[in-house]
Amino acid sequence: MQFGLGVGPDTSWMREELTEIGVEELKTPEDVDRAMKEYNKGTMLMVINSVCGCAAGNARPGVKIALDETGDKPDHLVTVFAGQDKEATARAREYFSEYPPSSPAFAYFVDGEIKAMIPRHRVEGRTKQQVADDLKMVFEAFNGEEEE
Repeated sequence: MQFGLGVGPDTSWMREELTEIGVEELKTPEDVDRAMKEYNKGTMLMVINSVCGCAAGNARPGVKIALDETGDKPDHLVTVFAGQDKEATARAREYFSEYPPSSPAFAYFVDGEIKAMIPRHRVEGRTKQQVADDLKMVFEAFNGEEEE
């Protein structure tokens, strides 16, 4: 883990693992509300990022692998960072409150409605390829389900 001068662990690289592949960071509750409003047509993957090395260390690479290996990419890719952007994460969780808080995790929306959730227990202890395979299964299951 990288540490800065008195500011705790450096999480910039954890953010960059997602932003470098086109995942949009939502850092405030307003960012979350805007994304949920703007991206309410089509499909959207929301990554609930985490500093947890054992699970998030395979979750973030799993996203990249899934996107590289599928033809059923979500229309929109967004992320909130649990434990870092706390207010944004809390707001995001309001959009899928029927699921207990979990990070890392993945929420999949079709036309603004939560359709699938991959919680931490489906990430922890699994390889990045297994995480990617779960994501691809979700992408493929809901591809083309959005209203036309």
